[in-house]
Amino acid sequence: MKSSSRIVKSSCRGCHGVCQVLVHLDGDKIVRVSGDPDSPTSRGFICPKGIAAPDMLYHPDRLKFPMRRIGPRGANEWERISWDAAISEMVDRFDTIRRESGSEYLAVAQGTGRPYTEFTIRFANALGTPNFVNPGHLCYLPRVIASAITMGALPVSDIYEFGGKSPACIINWGCNHVETGASDGMCGSIFKKAAKKAEKLIVIDPRRIGLAEEADHTLQIRPGTDCALALAMIQTIISEGLFDQAFVHDHSFGFDRLAEHVRSFTPEWAEPITRIPSDQIRTVARTYATTKPASIQWGNGIDTSVNGFQTGRALLILMGLTGNIDVPGGNVIWVPPSKIRPKSPLIDMSVAGVQFMPPEKKALILTKGKYPFAPNCHPPTFWKSVITGDPYRVRGIWIVGSNPLLTATQGLTIEKALRDHMEYTVVSDLFMTPTAQLADLVLPAAHWLEQDDVVYMHKIWCVLSRKKLAQIGETRDDRDVIFDVAHRLGLHEAFPWPDRHTYLDWLLEETGMSFDQFKEKNILMSEMRYRKYETDRFHTPSGKFEFYSNVMEHEGRPPMPVYLEPPLSPLSSPELSEKYPFILMSGTKKLEFFHSEMHQIRLLRKMHPNPIVEIHPAAAERCGISDGDWVYVESPYGRARLQARFSEGIATDVVNAEHAWWYPEASPPDYRWKESCANLLYGDDSFDPDTGAEPLKSYLCTVYKDGLERT
Repeated sequence: MKSSSRIVKSSCRGCHGVCQVLVHLDGDKIVRVSGDPDSPTSRGFICPKGIAAPDMLYHPDRLKFPMRRIGPRGANEWERISWDAAISEMVDRFDTIRRESGSEYLAVAQGTGRPYTEFTIRFANALGTPNFVNPGHLCYLPRVIASAITMGALPVSDIYEFGGKSPACIINWGCNHVETGASDGMCGSIFKKAAKKAEKLIVIDPRRIGLAEEADHTLQIRPGTDCALALAMIQTIISEGLFDQAFVHDHSFGFDRLAEHVRSFTPEWAEPITRIPSDQIRTVARTYATTKPASIQWGNGIDTSVNGFQTGRALLILMGLTGNIDVPGGNVIWVPPSKIRPKSPLIDMSVAGVQFMPPEKKALILTKGKYPFAPNCHPPTFWKSVITGDPYRVRGIWIVGSNPLLTATQGLTIEKALRDHMEYTVVSDLFMTPTAQLADLVLPAAHWLEQDDVVYMHKIWCVLSRKKLAQIGETRDDRDVIFDVAHRLGLHEAFPWPDRHTYLDWLLEETGMSFDQFKEKNILMSEMRYRKYETDRFHTPSGKFEFYSNVMEHEGRPPMPVYLEPPLSPLSSPELSEKYPFILMSGTKKLEFFHSEMHQIRLLRKMHPNPIVEIHPAAAERCGISDGDWVYVESPYGRARLQARFSEGIATDVVNAEHAWWYPEASPPDYRWKESCANLLYGDDSFDPDTGAEPLKSYLCTVYKDGLERT
């Protein structure tokens, strides 16, 4: 009898890594997913999220059909309807709101960057609403925007050695993708191999992450003070003449002003702020500046701060000062494969056909002029406005792939906004979530094993194929749904293709391949070029790498990095810190989960069954806490119940609370989401003045054992 088993190459989308995988099928049943050893992007690596993909695909709780609310919001009373009825209802309600109030009374919200990102923002722009709500203000986009105004593109650590060199020195700063699997389109296992090869490895993090065990220098920084450390390193490099004179002279703008600006930011100035001895700061600055080529791998720890945008600028300046921009083994600008139409915002934010919103609508509840470099509508401001009506109350929202009650701050505000004030809410997701329980219409989204795609979002140097290999119930790719709604709303100029597969063919048109032909090829790679600025110049107002930012000066913001102390810290709030003696970090990711996703997968929950707060044993002893005790972490704004885990690799006055916990196994409609949600600990009064980012890595809290009153 002929075997019905087969293996198909595809690419995972369990997180931002986009590793290439082998999908094992028995007939039409997917039985296993493994790493692809021939992949140039991941070289056989696969993390638990990828391994668990079949469990997620076939999970009995998957949403399989469109569901319409028939009872009160949050009552978990639904009826199954057809896709035609669901689309008709959406179009009718959205069009009514658009005609009665204007398109700005509609909003589109999404979660972290996923394949739908290319269409959610296109749909919002075509609709004419400024209210595109996503977590970009505190995740990745601050670094993207800082890079754009400093050098015109995002620099990436050159760990794939296209130029024949691996970084001789690596600074891993506020990033832990070695332990989370991947980040920003880069495979953590490839980075780990590059770190092992480096002559010098420097790890900068408030926690002693696993990579620190192999580091030559580990700087355990006080949370939220990264900008001060970077400024002191810049001052050292300039004052000791360790900068790359050729790059600075020929390709940079504003060096003299930068040198004067940082004159007082010595390592001695930074030591009491950062808690890093001045001699260590000098040593690390010298090591980075003199060990060539060198690379800085940054992460989300940079963004989640009231000083995040300025920190990103300071790290870019370090890259430029040392001449490590776009050189083999440095921080490089990826070259995209030729003849592929770009859909990544890192290449081109204005893909053909997009209708951008009318200028008179741009400054409504977007940021109200407060955050000049906010990438989208500022989420805390948006959700508050739905309740207060200031400056107006959005009437309808489509939430795609997002669970903001858990993953955003101000979850109680969002709950009230959706339950009591939003007229019409649509949620597209894989599972019923606490957020979806407050919707009027819930749409079943396709898993990545149910999608065809040209994968081209975070990875720029290559384009991968993804193949639809399964169909569960009536799930649909979010982009297909957006196409249907957009066409029926008359948004043909922004969506000129009849369907998404025609769009995929259009992306590949100039290669001479159709999407079906590309699926067999699996990958297209670029031919990397280095030092492109020598012929192309930098895409900045000066045409050079800008130490002094002309764009920031134009916006009335500091054109060179300045340090801002976190507003709730032992230094800025000493009286409050007596009551809340711990510095609170959260937002750190785990290998088993992706934000609030995958908590219902048995394999992953067996690996990581409970929400954890890391605490130093000496601190726990002072609080009467034993390893494994359930405790409350409480801030001035809320509290969360988590399980204490002792860690010697964290300061005695710092705790780290895990991100986005809920209990899908608990009873609907709330799934105990308020019990262990670390994001409920944050207020809404402290934001990065440039991007509106929130201080998820530097707050104040106390910790006490469950069952005891706080002392």
